[in-house]
Amino acid sequence: MSKAIFIALSGAILKEKQMEVISQNLANSNSSAYKKVRVAFKDYIINPESELDGKIMSELANVSTDFSTGGIHQTGNSLDVALEGNGFLALENNRYTRRGDLKRNSEGYLTTQTGIPVLGLKSAPIYLPEGKLEIGPGGEVSVNQTQLDTLKIVDFTNKGSLTRLGEDLFHTDGPGSPAQPLIKQGHLEGSNVEVVKEMTQIVMTLREFQAFQKVIQGIDDADSKMIEVARI
Repeated sequence: MSKAIFIALSGAILKEKQMEVISQNLANSNSSAYKKVRVAFKDYIINPESELDGKIMSELANVSTDFSTGGIHQTGNSLDVALEGNGFLALENNRYTRRGDLKRNSEGYLTTQTGIPVLGLKSAPIYLPEGKLEIGPGGEVSVNQTQLDTLKIVDFTNKGSLTRLGEDLFHTDGPGSPAQPLIKQGHLEGSNVEVVKEMTQIVMTLREFQAFQKVIQGIDDADSKMIEVARI
């Protein structure tokens, strides 16, 4: 088998990975505060001592998260909050999110939809007694016009230190710095996925993948013919 086939194969594998990432983005285009994922590739020249001297191989360089803000829309739900500006809601165990569809659990604590407690500047987690909930533009949490706490909002200079735990959850052991985005009660941030761009990208990626497949098939056919000639 010609070793050149591995060059085309490396490209096909990377395009398959890119297809997976784009599909993930599209699947979450309507998910609250979802941050799209991007993949980057790098090319390099094969070691001059190898049989592929001068040929270019490709490999995955990194998978990163685009933290740009999604659009904000009104819901009217008092437990929904959107962060207009930089920052993340601080959660228990060094976890962070921008997804603001919160809830009051059976014990009266403010949590995410998956049950992770939301931290305040005074207490961790924030306890909400029964009553009218108001969340001010600075994150002030009040019930029946009595302020109980303030949402803990932090940001990170190096967002690359954040490890993705799922669609909308991040973790880091590094300390964050206080952030002051505008908090909008009764609103949610949407996904930052641009569907038209992702659809265009998936078409281009599919064509590139198919091109690599044709090259691989062509090399394989050529190798088969050479073997047949050698037998004769």
